[in-house]
Amino acid sequence: MGVWLIGVDALARGRFAVSALAETVAALIGLARGGGSRPGRERWRQVHAPAFEERLARDPFAAAFVSDVLGPRWLPDFLVTPPLPGDRTFDDELRRLRATPARSALAHIVEALDGAPLPRALLVPDLPDRVAELLDWVWTRTVRPEWPRYRRLFEADIATRTQSLTSGGWAAALSGLRPGMRWLGDGRLRVNAYPYPPREISGAQLLFIPTTAPRGWVGRDEPRRYAITYPCSGLLAEPGAGRRVPEEALGRLIGPTRAAILTQLGAPKSTTQLVALTGYTLGSVGGHLKVLLEARLVHRRRSGRVVLYHRTPLGDSLVGDGPPQLG
Repeated sequence: MGVWLIGVDALARGRFAVSALAETVAALIGLARGGGSRPGRERWRQVHAPAFEERLARDPFAAAFVSDVLGPRWLPDFLVTPPLPGDRTFDDELRRLRATPARSALAHIVEALDGAPLPRALLVPDLPDRVAELLDWVWTRTVRPEWPRYRRLFEADIATRTQSLTSGGWAAALSGLRPGMRWLGDGRLRVNAYPYPPREISGAQLLFIPTTAPRGWVGRDEPRRYAITYPCSGLLAEPGAGRRVPEEALGRLIGPTRAAILTQLGAPKSTTQLVALTGYTLGSVGGHLKVLLEARLVHRRRSGRVVLYHRTPLGDSLVGDGPPQLG
């Protein structure tokens, strides 16, 4: 797909969005590719991989779809169609996938295979329904139990990028969004390094969707909607991983709210991100940050119009992410 030529109208309507189906596809890829999971997701895969492999062993269609279609290059378009503005739930998005004509879904798979032979197990009349059943299984077993936490992380990432967009324009908001992508200016967005002719996008809806996927992908419903799915920031640490001091003990020492905020600040975050991640109000987060600053447990610095907070070495030591402070 190379470079997209994005018209002023499409750019003005561009927005960030959360998609439960996109995260379910990311989970399916993480389960299927094993070693391709992002750092910090290994434990998640270890928990769910046995049941997933058992599911594939019982279903030749699902096994063929996972092994042959979820390749490292392209995903079939019907699997990654951008969500509609009215989509509110996973079921809303899955319903549209089920409604894909079987002939169209098969054509998308053939295109994604890029010349590789089509597995006979995929030649079924109810192909979209079979894919939807697999996605519904992945959603129910592996994504839905953690969806509230994922959603907070995605919303925090979106808040930060929206602030960057306000202060530095699209070049700042899209910087480092996904491997191989770069804002070139003059309405040109390089979505990947493949040497295809530029694609004109005018009058379309352009979405940017965070997920736990390690690289992301491009989705399209030509000529109306295009989406770029990208790796969400802030997912490297497993909940509780690497802490020598349990959060409960830290909460008894400095209070549960301050403990929750301090544990989130291993990487710089804004107050807006902390509100999304912790669920506390803006006033509460601001007040506790002031106390943590005065106690020299956190630093703050300005990045454009955004103020970012991060732990000091003393804060790291208190949480358990740094060497003990002797003295």
